Amino acid sequence: MHEPKTHEFKSASVKAVNDPSLQDILKKVMNHFDEGRLEAIAEITPERWEHLRDHGRAIKEHTINNLDYYLEMLSNQVSKAGGVVHFAKDSEEATSIVSQIALSHGVKSAIKSKSMVSEEMNLNHALTEIGVEPIETDLGEYIIQLAEETPFHIIAPAMHKTRKDVSELFSDKLGTKATDDREKLAEIARDVLREKFFKADMGITGANFLVAETGTLVLVTNEGNGRMCSSAPKIHVAISGMEKLVPSMEDLPTMLRLLPRAATGQRITSYVSLVTGPKRPTDEDGPEEFHLVLVDNGRSKFLADEELRESLYCIRCGACLNICPIYRNVGGHAYGSVYPGPIGAVISPVLVGLDKAADLPNASSLCGACKEVCPIKINIPHMLLNLRSKLAEGHESHKVKRKFSERIFAKSFRFIMSSPFVLGLIHKLGRCLQIPFVKNGKISRLRIPPFSTWTNTKDLPPIAKQSFRDIWKKKLSKENSNGNK
Repeated sequence: MHEPKTHEFKSASVKAVNDPSLQDILKKVMNHFDEGRLEAIAEITPERWEHLRDHGRAIKEHTINNLDYYLEMLSNQVSKAGGVVHFAKDSEEATSIVSQIALSHGVKSAIKSKSMVSEEMNLNHALTEIGVEPIETDLGEYIIQLAEETPFHIIAPAMHKTRKDVSELFSDKLGTKATDDREKLAEIARDVLREKFFKADMGITGANFLVAETGTLVLVTNEGNGRMCSSAPKIHVAISGMEKLVPSMEDLPTMLRLLPRAATGQRITSYVSLVTGPKRPTDEDGPEEFHLVLVDNGRSKFLADEELRESLYCIRCGACLNICPIYRNVGGHAYGSVYPGPIGAVISPVLVGLDKAADLPNASSLCGACKEVCPIKINIPHMLLNLRSKLAEGHESHKVKRKFSERIFAKSFRFIMSSPFVLGLIHKLGRCLQIPFVKNGKISRLRIPPFSTWTNTKDLPPIAKQSFRDIWKKKLSKENSNGNK
């Protein structure tokens, strides 16, 4: 079972930065994704892209502001199509619902298409505990399942694995011969998974979009596994965050133009599957039962918070990860959460508790690149600043309390800054105390907390000979004397 490790961000980041192999992978893959995005935008022209972004944002803003209305519409339409809708208030309830469906049908194996919400729920662990074998069928997800790891990236979960890593993993877990051939490795996975597809009792998928007016589930994949999971087994269970809705089929083309271009630089993914309920009498294939599990799990908190609400607009393209200078250096596992990167630094603290993920909102240079590349124009820097404010002030709704040392420091700082005399005295004292540590016009190493936190990674300028107050006084005095003359 994978527990959130958001509290280990600093130590995990140091480890990632000092891993030459990981740094090489991050540089190559991140550049590849971002170059693909830029080429896809150039193809349709930046002007057309901006129009699509504005339209996409308007669709999501309208949907989220009227979420209760569209959830009811979706539920009614899925039911009319012969499906069953389940509402889950948290991951535990969602896991229980899926488990009960599996147990009531005697399910022994379940094939899974890529689903971030199922990772959020830790569904694989729960299914294993009740005797159901979960099999990830997305190649990247299958690799990390064998490695017993969490996804490294929203759209490329195993991007941190080299061919050698995958070969060794397959040899260890599947008993295959070592090979450095990409096609051979893919063939090994295909052969193993093909058998799983036909023997599975249940198919589990996520949802890229849910169309409220028709009750339609939309899946976009490049491997075809999503379509197999939704049509081959007798039971199809789709798991989705409640924010994945779009109002109508007319809104869907805009989203299908935005998502693949922002994610991988594709015009459209290899497979776009639209599923509306179970199979009908005239259908040749498809599931006999269709269940849609709509998961809240903290999303209501975002909905109720006007400062964080637009995080629900996210379509999980991963573009903000690909451009973020922090993610590009530390990678996904450093965040210790299912959702890494800039959007993860907003989502994860609310999901696991801001007190348990206090470092994530600060894991940003606030350069604004994430907002610039987001296809829905989500203002991620603004939300990160909002969470930083909650951390600094101590916010009861997020169970955040400032440390005793922080409270003492804040009160001391306020006292010093409110008294010109004390401030001047501290300035003179600091000038004297810094003398042993100043070398070549800078302070490079100071082993006294809290200054050591800074000087471990950067130089500090020495305290100036004159304070701003003294300089200002001299300037005013000089101006007055010149005026009198």
